[in-house]
Amino acid sequence: MKRIGITIGDINGIGPEVALKAVYKHRWPKDVKFVFIGPKDLIARQAVDLGFSNPASPASYRCRVWNAGDEEMVWHPGKIRIEASEAAADAIERAVEGCRWGELDAMVTAPICKEGFHKAGIKVPGHTEYLAELTNTKNFGMMLLGGGLRVMLVTRHIPISAVPAALSRKNIREHIELTGQALELFGIKNGKIGVCGLNPHAGDGGVLGREEIELINPAIRAVRKKGYNVSDAVPADTIFFQALEGQYDAVVAMYHDQGLGPLKMMGFDEGVNVTLGLPIIRTSPDHGTAFGIAGKNQASPKSMKNALALAIEMAGKPNPWKK
Repeated sequence: MKRIGITIGDINGIGPEVALKAVYKHRWPKDVKFVFIGPKDLIARQAVDLGFSNPASPASYRCRVWNAGDEEMVWHPGKIRIEASEAAADAIERAVEGCRWGELDAMVTAPICKEGFHKAGIKVPGHTEYLAELTNTKNFGMMLLGGGLRVMLVTRHIPISAVPAALSRKNIREHIELTGQALELFGIKNGKIGVCGLNPHAGDGGVLGREEIELINPAIRAVRKKGYNVSDAVPADTIFFQALEGQYDAVVAMYHDQGLGPLKMMGFDEGVNVTLGLPIIRTSPDHGTAFGIAGKNQASPKSMKNALALAIEMAGKPNPWKK
């Protein structure tokens, strides 16, 4: 039996809607059970409003609900509320505990509101860093899958002006290695990894920047010595086309929009985020809270369905990062 925990995220966003739709509208293997984690009464209310059975009902054989947050919480679709962010944080912590204690085999996280987290005093850049903190993981990475691409980000939620200073031979090398380990986990042996240059034309021999010469290519040479199949630094304006043509099984991008712009263009409503390096399995849909359509029954569950499917697949394989 595979037990997949689903943290509802910000209850006022589309997280509950896409999670409920993904579970109830798709045919899942019989050996999979889902645990929704969030404000119990509000999850039940949204399930009924969407025409589904109450997942908290004793008659529900496939689903359970673990309560997180204030049971007296009021639903405010599309609104940022501190109590909603506090409940989302509680749900994440409970899911991590469930995975580490063996109650869950994987966790899938619906979107949180970063502004709400900061207003609630939860000072983390995002889910990825919060999960790393909760699991005491130092070497971790964020890979996105969608539109035929697999993209790893060396830097994530930082200003573009801070990217060059945030890059080092060490973190580039670590992210390439995580990418290679992930490809093995996905069943791709000796997968070819393409690495983006930071600068236009990958620096053009140093004329347009020296990060490729001083940081990126030295990191690549170091991981090649460990047996990884890696390109030299490739201009970012060509590497994603090459990946779609089959030249690379995954691409390592230097910063957030460098990698996610092409991926979202190819698979905007189907992308999946997976955190690599954790001792637990965590995936998520690659979209935000979408407050503008929350509570309107307009959200597509495609990305959440893909995140659940990947979590189920990964839960059935040995985790290379579990100590």
